[in-house]
Amino acid sequence: MITKSKKSDTARLEARLPKEQKMLFKRAARLGGYGSLSDFVLTSAREKADKIIAENKKVLASKRDSEIFFDAITSPPKPNAALNKAVKNYNSLISE
Repeated sequence: MITKSKKSDTARLEARLPKEQKMLFKRAARLGGYGSLSDFVLTSAREKADKIIAENKKVLASKRDSEIFFDAITSPPKPNAALNKAVKNYNSLISE
């Protein structure tokens, strides 16, 4: 459950979990040098959230890039003047 604080721009997060899991998290926080269990949980959750969001962006970018590539292969644009000139220059070089 997340509740919004009236005094500041923070929110409270509460979670129920098995005692064994809480003890595991507390131990990891202590071994990791975190100031508190909350610091550990929030830092870990933030790192995981950032990773998931970054991976999602890669997938979306990859999908978009694939669509652009497929469109370029299946419906290539007509060559412009610069490309036509480059082809003529190339052909004149290789025919010498």
